Amino acid sequence: MNDGDSTENDEEGSEPDERPAEPSTEEAAFAFRSILDDEPYEDADSGAIDRPTAESGADSSPTGRTVRWCGSDSTASEAAAGTDDADIDSTADTETAAHPDPAEDAGRTNGSAETAAATAPEEVDRSTIESEDPEIAPSSVDLTEPSYYLNRELSELAFQRRVLHEVGDGDNPLLERVKFLAIVTTNMDEFFRKRVGGLKQQIAAGITEETPDGRTPREQWAEVLEEARPLLERQAEWYREEIRPALADAGIRIVEYDDLAAVERRKLREYFESSVLPTLTPLTFDPAHSFPFISNQSLSLAVLTRERPGVDLTFSRVKIPRNQLRFVQLGDDARYVRLEDIVRANLDLLFPDVEVVDTALFRVTRNAEVRRNEEVAEDLIEMIEEVIEERRFATAVRLEIERDAPDEIREILARELDLDDREVFALDGPLEYRDFADLTDLDRPELKLPEWSPQPHPQLGRCEDGTSVFDAIGDRDVLVHHPYHSFEGTVQRFLEAAANDPDVLAIKAAIYRTASDSQVIESLLEAARNGKQVAVMVELKARFDEENNLEWAKKLEEEGIHVAYGTIGYKTHTKTSLVVREEDDGVRLYSHIGTGNYHSETAKRYEDLGLLTADRDIGQDLVRLFNYFTGHSMHRDYRKLLIAPGNMRDRFVELVRAEAERARNGDDARIIAKMNRLEDPAIVRELYEASMAGVDIDLVVRDICRLRPGLAGISETIDVYSVVGRFLEHSRIFYFRAGGEDRYYIGSADWMTRNLDSRVEAITPIEDSGLQGRLETILETLLADDRNRWVMRSDGSYDRCRPAADGSTTDVHETFIRSALNDARNDPRT
Repeated sequence: MNDGDSTENDEEGSEPDERPAEPSTEEAAFAFRSILDDEPYEDADSGAIDRPTAESGADSSPTGRTVRWCGSDSTASEAAAGTDDADIDSTADTETAAHPDPAEDAGRTNGSAETAAATAPEEVDRSTIESEDPEIAPSSVDLTEPSYYLNRELSELAFQRRVLHEVGDGDNPLLERVKFLAIVTTNMDEFFRKRVGGLKQQIAAGITEETPDGRTPREQWAEVLEEARPLLERQAEWYREEIRPALADAGIRIVEYDDLAAVERRKLREYFESSVLPTLTPLTFDPAHSFPFISNQSLSLAVLTRERPGVDLTFSRVKIPRNQLRFVQLGDDARYVRLEDIVRANLDLLFPDVEVVDTALFRVTRNAEVRRNEEVAEDLIEMIEEVIEERRFATAVRLEIERDAPDEIREILARELDLDDREVFALDGPLEYRDFADLTDLDRPELKLPEWSPQPHPQLGRCEDGTSVFDAIGDRDVLVHHPYHSFEGTVQRFLEAAANDPDVLAIKAAIYRTASDSQVIESLLEAARNGKQVAVMVELKARFDEENNLEWAKKLEEEGIHVAYGTIGYKTHTKTSLVVREEDDGVRLYSHIGTGNYHSETAKRYEDLGLLTADRDIGQDLVRLFNYFTGHSMHRDYRKLLIAPGNMRDRFVELVRAEAERARNGDDARIIAKMNRLEDPAIVRELYEASMAGVDIDLVVRDICRLRPGLAGISETIDVYSVVGRFLEHSRIFYFRAGGEDRYYIGSADWMTRNLDSRVEAITPIEDSGLQGRLETILETLLADDRNRWVMRSDGSYDRCRPAADGSTTDVHETFIRSALNDARNDPRT
């Protein structure tokens, strides 16, 4: 429920008997990477704190607003300045006592839960920071000091705790909580595979270089394992104590095999013998057999047997097949038995004539950071195929095992997988929660959020009403907002219309991720068949989607389409397409620049934005960009677009510094930035400098954030929020007041080093005043949300906002659902 989109990835099937490849986390139905205030001042009794902005007389717009702080009973000045550890913990304990809420524990500073997400900044010399002379203070502060930066990995785990909170939140419908139970597993799997795996590789290579927060790879690895343990234990606890009992109360019973009636056990034994047993392959480890390969993320059963009393025990591994139903229904009742329980209860049929002494369920996570030097690879496609294959045999980074597993089994697995004791997680639960997402398909609407169907865009109307997409875009820029607007009726329709329009000469598109049955790809194929010139940039290095993208690339080439397979040294992450159309007054360029992938399914669950425009400067910029994809020379200068690795970093730095300069001159200065991750240390330093100059800054950062808000003399004017809710907040929006000119941008890049320097990204300005107003509304609603929004403290912990005492609430997702429905109802064409 992470894109690199960070939380976007999951593992493909790794053995022949598994299900078809699992979609990546960004593609999966329950990804979150997943997996998220702008109101008048309120009374202290409401649970919100009034924190004035640096500007007096501010109104409620991004150009001068009031800030509503939620979820803390400390004073506004304490919240702004950042208290020491003792004050923070005390405040958190007071709030918990005043507002008892068991679900809140997952995201609180209780004990070490959130506070341990990052160490608090060391005490600094306030005499140098809090100088009365603003010209002296900034120059006397070393903004490279590690204490000013949070750790990337620990910040990611803090985000996962916010996702886990959704499991324990009793205000969520039950099956929504079950969905997040699955999301947490998907996200943590990816985290261990990518991030922990990467740390292990660095340790093995002897790397000791410190991160901006002052940690070596080994220190990060140790802290990450320590912080991940209570998170996974809490997930198991909430399943046992809340989710499973609540499901039972709702008539969805997950029952133990031993609790079944004799007749039911007999029927399940017959089912096992006829349907499951033939698919099982026991793999034994003894002097005659090497230790079996254990596939990534597969649920397995370790079995200890002996042929007769007094002889040594024999270890065998039995994989629980992924191509079988995990929850086996009993008759017509809403009662289910887990497949692993059925296998365990009938092992005598798999191991006849021997004694089954003991068993334990376990699960192995392997490193995904398999590297290849693409510069020396003879063929990039061959390299990608090798990476997919090698990933199956990568180093183990985590062992999850039943809490009561026999010591013999635990020791064998840890030894043979070469795992440290800290990498072994003994958990009291099912271990594998991804399949619990299947329960959300049950026909129980009362246990779910109301179903949402994305609506037509009011400016584009419906396909059947004869509205010309190109006429609409040519008249005025179109801003699409998924999942509130239909992907099929906007972006997909744009490409379908281009494929079949006789006046279209060429189509170009950059594909990072797409659906396995992508209609976008089908449109490009259709365009080629219709004689259009088609060029497609397919990113083969989109992690965990390499195989899917490789298949599409081959199909495109078979139709004679020009296919580029990425660029050496860079991953192409931009989400752009270009249509070249012959019109009465000459050739016209139509462009799409988005924040999300060309993926019809994730567009129903991920919040994203896209601009459809006939702006010629933007079109010409895309011409240059696509020429780079298929050629070899990279333009550094663009008319309007911010392109990485070209002008994007420099342009963002200029925009931030311009606000800082205005603040120093006594003018109103304002920055609002919404993104998935804020990781780049240089950008963090620029934001610190801007804050010290007096710029009012709001950052809506979904997960990783290195910046510490609220540090006295450093970041007092910076607030950081995270929104976690029904839809994965995936769009990137950047606002700069610019002396009243109001500059807005959207696009594919976060403020991460890799996005700014190592990926091909595109950010577009939004210049239409009406569309700027739409972005202003989006940002204002996010900053007013008190249902899904969390407030970050300077130590890296988060407090969840709470609705006002009068019961009024703002939910960003529900707000825009209502808005889309109203637009559709008021559209005369519908």
